Amino acid sequence: MEKLTFADFDLPVKVLDVLADLELFEPTPIQEKSLKPILSGRDVMGIAQTGTGKTLAYLLPVLKTWKYSKSGNPTVLILVPTRELVVQVTEILEKLTENITARVIGIYGGKNINTQKLLFNDGCDILVGTPGRVMDLSIDNAISLKEVQKLIIDEFDEMLNLGFRPQLTHIFEMMKEKRQNILFSATMTEAVDEMLDEYFASPIEISLAKSGTPLEKIQQTGYKVENFNTKINLLEHLLKTDADMSKVLIFNNNKRHADLLFTKIDELFPEQFDVIHSNKSQNYRLKAMKRFENEEVRGLITTDVMARGLDISDITHVINFEVPDVPEQYIHRIGRTGRADKDGSAITFVTKKEETLLLDIELLMDKELQFIDFPEGVKINPKKIAAEEEQIVMKNPARVKLNEGGGAFHDKKDKNKKENWGGPSKRKEPKKFGANRAQQKAKSKAKRKK
Repeated sequence: MEKLTFADFDLPVKVLDVLADLELFEPTPIQEKSLKPILSGRDVMGIAQTGTGKTLAYLLPVLKTWKYSKSGNPTVLILVPTRELVVQVTEILEKLTENITARVIGIYGGKNINTQKLLFNDGCDILVGTPGRVMDLSIDNAISLKEVQKLIIDEFDEMLNLGFRPQLTHIFEMMKEKRQNILFSATMTEAVDEMLDEYFASPIEISLAKSGTPLEKIQQTGYKVENFNTKINLLEHLLKTDADMSKVLIFNNNKRHADLLFTKIDELFPEQFDVIHSNKSQNYRLKAMKRFENEEVRGLITTDVMARGLDISDITHVINFEVPDVPEQYIHRIGRTGRADKDGSAITFVTKKEETLLLDIELLMDKELQFIDFPEGVKINPKKIAAEEEQIVMKNPARVKLNEGGGAFHDKKDKNKKENWGGPSKRKEPKKFGANRAQQKAKSKAKRKK
């Protein structure tokens, strides 16, 4: 059986030319499954593992049916959860539309909203944005969503995990009901199910694999490690002994730990690593991603801000320096490697405390991690970081007796032990106002007479 090509879907010639320039000729499985249902005009819900080509799966059919907007208001709205994804999707769209007249604009929070309003002076056909900024610009009447014919929500589950549901419902209310909804998600959660039932008209479900299934081309291994500082020693050992670790993405669970790890690794491997998390400026993050993509640095230390949707090619290894708290995040993290049918490797460092989190991940995947023996030459560092120290909680602390000596409560000095009987006004008849002053004047007058 012959393989399908993009030409079989009757895509615009100018778009096919760009795909050919990018050496893209055959659709991935999710693209092959999605193109016809999306072109049918029905609502579509696609469940596909990260790294399978979801972005082109919705962009190509949209561009096939796209028409120039005479009013200048967007007819296609693409919502994504992060600023990085806005930049990435916008860049792909600009490349695909370089031979046609589509006006593509990308917007996100963190930039001056008045500057972004100016972007719409010449009109917009396809709008890519984060929910918060799209809602803000709509409320300010900088854009109108009344003419949107196709709504695309990418990384739908992550959008809801990040708390964007209020913004999404507000945006739905700003659009006309008669539109096509195209939704993509790596996992199917209860929150996604609820939104589907409430806002979308029986979408066609396209599933490439069971929700939570990892890519089979990724080799998954693990090491049992004593603590955070020993993990640093293990990472140093692996980077020094494994020449294949040429493009490494390292995940931490929070910004503080990412910064701490970067400080240590930068000392061991000067100027070979960058760090990205939400406290870094947008320009810094984009530049760091560009350096990593172009292999100007060997690795990138980050948080889950880099776990979703970002398409950085040829990542050789993903290292879970810490086990994620949410099992689905593990799937998104390791999906940064093994992309476009290439092999990849995911390594997870697991402490005793993290074994329960790993068990949840293995249950989700229905697959166990293969553990490798801890290398003999790696030194175990007994020193714990603050997050690893056990916090002592007193369950029924004994009550402190206030009449015992010491502390803030102590016996009064002897001179202060006098009993208070209410003062002079309680022992003597109170005098009328000014009586004392009159008596003093009378005494002084008598003395002067003498």
